[in-house]
Amino acid sequence: MSCGTLMSHINIREFTTFAINNKTTGNCAGVIQTTDNMISGLTDQEVADSRREHGWNILTPPKKQSLWVLYLEKYKDPIIKILLVAACVSLILAVIEDEYIETIGIFFAIFLATTVGFIFEMDAARKFDVLTQLNEEQQVKVIRNGQVMLIPRKDIVVGDTVLVETGDEIPADGVLADSNSLQIDESMLTGEPIATKSVAETSNPQSTTSNPQPSTEAAYAANYVMRSTMVMNGRGRFVVTAVGDATEIGKVARSSSEKSAVKTPLTLQLDRLGKLINKFGFSLSILSAVLFLGHDILVNPLWQTIGTDGADYLAMAHIVLKYFMMAVTLIVMAVPEGLPMAVTLSLALNMRRMLKSNNLVRTLHACETMGAVTVICTDKTGTLTENRMTVQECSVPVSGKEKMDDSVVQEIYKGISVNTTAHLDGAKGIGNPTEVALLLWLNEHGVDYLALRQETEIVEQKPFSTETKQMSTTVRNADGTTHTYVKGAPEIVLAQCIITPEALAEIRKTLLGYQQKAMRTLALARDGRLQAVVGISDPVRKDVPEAVSRCHGAGIEVKIVTGDVDATACEIARQIGILDADGNAVRGSSPSIAVGNERLSISGAEFAALSDGEAAKVAKSLCVMSRARPQDKQRLVNLLQKQGQVVAVTGDGTNDAPALNHAHVGLSLGSGTNVAKEASDMTLLDDSFGSIANAVMWGRSLYRNIQRFLYFQLVVNVAALLLVIAGSLVGTEMPLTVTQILWVNIIMDTFAALALASLPPSREVMKDKPRRQTDFILNAQIIKGIITTGLMMFAVMFVYLLYCEYGFDLFGGDTNHAGVDPRELTRFFTFFVMLQWWNLFNARCIGSNQSAFRRLWAARGFLSVLLGILAGQWLIVQYGGAMFRCVPLSMTDWLILIAVTSPVLWAGEAYRRMKGNPSIIKK
Repeated sequence: MSCGTLMSHINIREFTTFAINNKTTGNCAGVIQTTDNMISGLTDQEVADSRREHGWNILTPPKKQSLWVLYLEKYKDPIIKILLVAACVSLILAVIEDEYIETIGIFFAIFLATTVGFIFEMDAARKFDVLTQLNEEQQVKVIRNGQVMLIPRKDIVVGDTVLVETGDEIPADGVLADSNSLQIDESMLTGEPIATKSVAETSNPQSTTSNPQPSTEAAYAANYVMRSTMVMNGRGRFVVTAVGDATEIGKVARSSSEKSAVKTPLTLQLDRLGKLINKFGFSLSILSAVLFLGHDILVNPLWQTIGTDGADYLAMAHIVLKYFMMAVTLIVMAVPEGLPMAVTLSLALNMRRMLKSNNLVRTLHACETMGAVTVICTDKTGTLTENRMTVQECSVPVSGKEKMDDSVVQEIYKGISVNTTAHLDGAKGIGNPTEVALLLWLNEHGVDYLALRQETEIVEQKPFSTETKQMSTTVRNADGTTHTYVKGAPEIVLAQCIITPEALAEIRKTLLGYQQKAMRTLALARDGRLQAVVGISDPVRKDVPEAVSRCHGAGIEVKIVTGDVDATACEIARQIGILDADGNAVRGSSPSIAVGNERLSISGAEFAALSDGEAAKVAKSLCVMSRARPQDKQRLVNLLQKQGQVVAVTGDGTNDAPALNHAHVGLSLGSGTNVAKEASDMTLLDDSFGSIANAVMWGRSLYRNIQRFLYFQLVVNVAALLLVIAGSLVGTEMPLTVTQILWVNIIMDTFAALALASLPPSREVMKDKPRRQTDFILNAQIIKGIITTGLMMFAVMFVYLLYCEYGFDLFGGDTNHAGVDPRELTRFFTFFVMLQWWNLFNARCIGSNQSAFRRLWAARGFLSVLLGILAGQWLIVQYGGAMFRCVPLSMTDWLILIAVTSPVLWAGEAYRRMKGNPSIIKK
């Protein structure tokens, strides 16, 4: 389009008046009022000047609560409140007796527990914040220095000329300079789903108010576009008048940029589990304390002195405090208050790591749901192929023969140049990959597409859509003649052309040859006359066959749903291992997929013509759907879901949004439209199917890591609860003090969560069958393992406790031993912690038959936590003193304790070796 042609589409007076008088954006006249600026965009110096004056295109996030407020909220936790009450009671008695050591220890343990938990939660929150900031890196097409280029959204400045088309998100507020059939979804601001936009505003162009005046039918002027709205149809060019907080969305909806936390299905399931354990723990704790206190009142003579002169009320208060502390200890051990943090840590780490493997998680549930996926409906172009399109063949039908006549070729060049929305920035393409391939082909032949484009005036342009499968552009030449150029699916374009049966048969034969070479085919026409058919190659990604094989091994069916023709799609399916060399289906291990009399491929039109019952049968066995429209993809997803399948689906177009929304996991492509990305749960930044297989592996590993944490924590709970109760029954001094229990709690809640959440994913999970979404996270095998291991630990600890209490008398030895001395209690405490320390190795192997030492060096986070626990225990024992009721142990004591507790690991190793399959989880 020439400069004169472009200027004929711009109401200069209206545009300049708005730019100068819009007080919300400042005086922009110096930046955008000149004709040159609107045609060639800003220069680098003008960009810098504008940014200094108007700032970056970033919305200021809502003000967050201060760290102190967030930290103090940790003390509102019910468990912490109970501990604080216990500490206050202990303080009262400490004041009376002038003995503060234990009270200080309780307060210190509470402070340590809340602070460590707070630090880890803040770290997880920062990981989530990093992901949200990626939205500002979204690429936008602008004109600068006379060139079309891609820049991050945050770099947009007032005065920039921005190009948008179907599926794009408007990056900033501005006024249209050019548009074609432009329709925008403004529901985020006005509630109106579709607003038609045009350059010629119907309101008073002489208005000098601070904002453009809308017509009576619309909330905003028809030539005014706003940040965060979506282009649903057409294309346009606009000049930016407001960025960042000065935009409409920045002024009226700043708070909307902060998304509320959404609980995932797994989180809800864990909430239910936590509430169940809470009720059990509180009930058991209170009942135990009441029973023990009642027993003491009945048998202890001290209570008989109540009301007499010899009554020792301080001693009675000590007894009551003892059983109150026992109840508190039981509650602290029973309630899994670290469970939410474990899930948060796992999700945060998973999202961060998945980002490194080119999966941008947009909704939390996608992390876990990907692990349960049974069917993947994938696009072909860019996902299975490299999206590196090259024009390989071009056939021009002339008199029934393939001949490249100069005049015919020149018309083909012209049609390609004007009937496109793509651009070239040097050797780099901007826009649809197919259109970019055509422009690069022109470049190779020495054709200047911009010169050809500027020779004509675009009268009308109908962008490509997945429904019409074509794009058309009507242009007016310098001599006043008009021509309509069309490109699209060969069967659609050929149906509109006047062509002889013989020529049609020859063309179809040519197209079939291209398609059997896995080429994408395209037909070009002018004024109802076929110009050429083009074969565009797009090689299969090297990692895709292996990724498809991994999915099949994991029990996941892979179905290609593409807009391409059947022959091309089936050839790609053969190359990647969905179909074998004979055209038969290569199935995964899922038993729910039908075999036998199968329909392996079908076109979108054929699928749409089937009844629901027939379509449901086809959906089971289908491997390839060609010429699929968005509604066909959505119907396929819905039918598979009704059959109990968990479906992940890819999509890149605006019209794919419904299918992405309906799928259990919607996977948008990094090269796709912003509409598709907003509707999806995860974005494949590299568009590769290999990233989908990795996401499944990450999802399954996330679920398994949470199972590992639950196993470890509940084993500790069972052993410790039984130990405290049994110790009270035999009349020993409370085997574990409140401060010691709090340290154990920190180990199993915080450090264990970090250790097990940080475990890297294992390819072993891809050998399992998909889990059902309704499966409870604690299956029968895990529960059996928790009970068995917990009881065994309790038995060993209880025998050791009796030994410490009664000495050799228990075994016919020394009869002069009486009670438990501080050194024995210290050994007992360390013995208990070391049992859990070794059991962390076993927890790491949940769901695996591999040794705990396999690739241990790669689990650096796990090793760091193990060393941290060991160092912490040593410091507490050697220097904790009366605060932790500990006395220093010798090196010999430490070596013996480490050695005698290590059979926990060796027994686990022997069990895994003997079984030769998952130790506790059996799918």
